Amino acid sequence: MPPRTVHLPAGTRSVLLVLHGGRAESLARQPRLGLARLRMRVFGAAVRRLAADPSLAEVEVRYRYRGWNGGHAHPVADAALVLREIASRAPDAKVVLLGHSMGGRAALAVAGHPQVLGAVLLAPWCQPGDPVGQLRGRRFVVLHDPSDRVTSAEGSRAFAARARRAGAEVRFVAMPRGGHAMVSGAGAWQRLAARSVTAILAGEPLPDLPPDAS
Repeated sequence: MPPRTVHLPAGTRSVLLVLHGGRAESLARQPRLGLARLRMRVFGAAVRRLAADPSLAEVEVRYRYRGWNGGHAHPVADAALVLREIASRAPDAKVVLLGHSMGGRAALAVAGHPQVLGAVLLAPWCQPGDPVGQLRGRRFVVLHDPSDRVTSAEGSRAFAARARRAGAEVRFVAMPRGGHAMVSGAGAWQRLAARSVTAILAGEPLPDLPPDAS
């Protein structure tokens, strides 16, 4: 079982559930402080700064293993467990998922949870055979640099089209730079991700901004 990581302050009304990237195949244990986790902490901090809402809690999914591992889909089970913990501690809280790469794929798999309003997906790993029926009624923003050589921006665009047909609201943004690691132009990624999360939580229109907007 993955470590229990849900610590919600009293008065929590919204939760940002963060899912970092990983590998397609690996049964290695997650490092205590890996680059994938540190990268997403920066994004979480950007969301909290913009939201400026003390009732918003950030929760990180701690995976048992570094990999997706085929049909085992280990990160999905880990994320589902955390969502169950959130439901038991804050059953009325609204949840938005923030996932990068493999974490984006896991976020999509659990987005049908009743407390989840939607997700912001950063260079997600989208597969054509993954289900989309659970996405109906949810809202998604997908940020992807077409030059990404690790995950496919065209795959993300195809996912967006499938999700719309399934009844989801989806905004796809082709980022002009950043690759998979989102290092170049990192500020634009963080600002747009933060605006998207806060819009989903507030029920406001999804941002339609150029990626370099200040």
